[in-house]
Amino acid sequence: ETLFLNSFSMRSVNKVILMGYLGQDPTIKTVPGGRQVANFTVATNREWNSNGENHQIADFHKIVVWGKLAEISSQYLKKGSCVYIEGYLTNHNYKNKEGKNIKTTEVVAEVINFISYNKGKEGDEINLVEVKE
Repeated sequence: ETLFLNSFSMRSVNKVILMGYLGQDPTIKTVPGGRQVANFTVATNREWNSNGENHQIADFHKIVVWGKLAEISSQYLKKGSCVYIEGYLTNHNYKNKEGKNIKTTEVVAEVINFISYNKGKEGDEINLVEVKE
């Protein structure tokens, strides 16, 4: 039996889930129209073993947060904060000051979980606060 892809509509998915640490304090600004936007990076680690040797590399992801979530992020997050983020990818093209074409990919955060760890006498305590758009 042959299936023809053009005979039905396929759904696409643009979903990103990251858990890592802020690489910098959030910067916040107000764009024309009065809406706030915050920007920061989140570092995630990848680990693997090759020929008996352990390797690790950090990836830094550009994060964009809008509206009330931007304001809350700029108040409570700082470099080194642990976060869990859900959002979607977006791509931008622009020319820099030298006229060179630049392509960038960002994660637009829709949900941010602030994660904190407390070491106690009776064990470690993990606190999680979820903030949505």
